[in-house]
Amino acid sequence: MTRRALILVDVQQEYFSGPLAIQYPPVEESLANILSVIDAAEQAGMPVAVIRHEYPADFPVFGAGSPGQELHPDIAARATDAWKPATKSWASIFAGTDLDEWVRENDVDTLTLVGYMTNNCIIGTAADAEPRGLTVEVLSDATGAINLSNSAGSAPAQQVHETLMVLLNSNFAAVDTTAAWQAAVADNRPLTGSNLIESARN
Repeated sequence: MTRRALILVDVQQEYFSGPLAIQYPPVEESLANILSVIDAAEQAGMPVAVIRHEYPADFPVFGAGSPGQELHPDIAARATDAWKPATKSWASIFAGTDLDEWVRENDVDTLTLVGYMTNNCIIGTAADAEPRGLTVEVLSDATGAINLSNSAGSAPAQQVHETLMVLLNSNFAAVDTTAAWQAAVADNRPLTGSNLIESARN
């Protein structure tokens, strides 16, 4: 049997406006899917953790106590005392938090990741879960990425997101849609990912 925990990664106001606003998939769509995932998780009695990124108060993004550091109102309205809260300042949800202990205490073997950003905290958490012996699921339509441009080149958000979904599914996670995940939860079965050998051969 799969023992899942739903991990709400940084569904914060910073990602809904300003330079870090999620570009793909459309953030309104991913947020709606996140709320649908919460419904399914609570119906299944799944442990839920809600994570917030935080930097010192004088930082331009995610500054402690700033409006952008707050949870999106739709998430804040759904939060209950049963949810595990955590604050982090690194890409992985495990760095500097007690979430590893919480996972073990709840006998969790599978993390379902939703939230933001695909290109930072989702991939960072998925990679960090591997040496901890945890299975990871990433919901492609309940996560999102931003446009990127730097000295190494440029990539639009859609390309970033879709490429990282393929990369994650090749090794670090099973990637699927919200609807497919909800069906898997109802049947108490894992999502099926790929692996590096199959991905290379294909």
